[in-house]
Amino acid sequence: MIETEILKQLFEQYTNEKLLLTEELSASGSDRRYFRLLSRNHSIIGVRGTSPEENRAFVEMSRHFKSKGLPVPEALIQSKNGLYYLQEDLGDTLLFDYIADGRKTGVFHESEKEMLRKTIEKLAEIQVLGADGFDFSVCYPQPELNERSILWDLNYFKYCFLKATGLDFREDKLEDDFLSFAKVLLRSTTTTFLYRDFQSRNVMIKDENPYFIDFQGGRKGPVYYDVASFLWQAKAKYNPALREELLQKYLASLKRYIDVDERDFREQLKNYVLFRALQVLGAYGFRGYFEKKPHFLQSIPYAMDNLRTVLNETDEKKIDCPYLLKALKQMAELKQFKEVNVRKPLVVKIYSFSYKKGIPNDDSGNGGGFVFDCRAVNNPGKYERYTHFTGLDEAVIHFLEEDGEITKLLEHAYSMVDASVQRYIDRGFTNLMVSFGCTGGQHRSVYSARKMAEHIHTKFGVEVDLVHREQNKEEIFAPKTT
Repeated sequence: MIETEILKQLFEQYTNEKLLLTEELSASGSDRRYFRLLSRNHSIIGVRGTSPEENRAFVEMSRHFKSKGLPVPEALIQSKNGLYYLQEDLGDTLLFDYIADGRKTGVFHESEKEMLRKTIEKLAEIQVLGADGFDFSVCYPQPELNERSILWDLNYFKYCFLKATGLDFREDKLEDDFLSFAKVLLRSTTTTFLYRDFQSRNVMIKDENPYFIDFQGGRKGPVYYDVASFLWQAKAKYNPALREELLQKYLASLKRYIDVDERDFREQLKNYVLFRALQVLGAYGFRGYFEKKPHFLQSIPYAMDNLRTVLNETDEKKIDCPYLLKALKQMAELKQFKEVNVRKPLVVKIYSFSYKKGIPNDDSGNGGGFVFDCRAVNNPGKYERYTHFTGLDEAVIHFLEEDGEITKLLEHAYSMVDASVQRYIDRGFTNLMVSFGCTGGQHRSVYSARKMAEHIHTKFGVEVDLVHREQNKEEIFAPKTT
């Protein structure tokens, strides 16, 4: 039974209404699949997880947090095999997108700051109130942050990022310092809930209030980790003054529930900032270097800048991990991570998308580029035999090319885009965005985006990043060397 059929059964069992529409939602770094399920009176999120134990952890946490009045999506119903469940639909606005202007410019306007204040204050509540009476034995894969889980993350960084850099290092000395660092991190413990991945992509905004999502990896652990994750998120670009303001807001909220020695708190927080920086680089290395996902490769420079700042502020005497710090400083100075004052090559980013979910955002900060509407082209999706295929499949390709309408559209698109690509290369511009949209983002737009990517790469030899947004598929056409 296919995934949507199981979710349909759960939906109709829970709502007693007929499911009218299913839309798959994009997921960034997760292998979980999310669907918006719609009937006449209900909009609910259906989830297909990868582990029944992890799903159970989310459901139990959600129910406990809701009982404490915490702002999380309500878990509604779970399948018998534990792989599927339904949860409350909180809309489409992530905090990451809500503060987009501030992230791009470094200047956060008052409404953005206020939402950040609300979020960081609520963090203290979910850490303390969320832990009150909660059975941590349901947490997956570990009930608490301990030496083993810290070493997992440090070795994740070593194997998925550090080794991939080509840096020569003594593994035995590094492992010794990993053990020392773990002891430093565990010297301060609290009986609080550790969210583990608390960052702006895991906060949604509904009715001008923050709601927390994707906490299924949470466990018992010290409060510092989540503060480090949120305030030192590399791509958030909080300036030092704003970061300090938010930290003070957090401490004031935390002090309402537990005693806090602020001086000790700040000292230990620095260690968790470093730890989190390494954990993030490990994740970026795995998702980028090994899974070849462009989003994570593009995030590495931000994370490296963040690490340099952290290293500059680290007191080597207090952490007592000399070889680890030495290796990190050497890594940060590697040529591939240093900004160079030479002209950067053009990168063309091409999207396929569904108009129902809106035109893709331009993460380069340039406001977008070409957008071509494919909806006038004969749609293979209206024929049942093509509904389970995409524009990458031979059956759909044959339909579109035999019909011929898509070919005429692309001829005009090539002419327009070619002129801009050449001028962008001549003028030293670094980013161009081209998007193709259709009704569902599955057939016509997918075919057109792929054809445009092949055309530009063949003709100009520049890097082309192809993103089929609604399929959550990405492909990089590497620049041709001369």
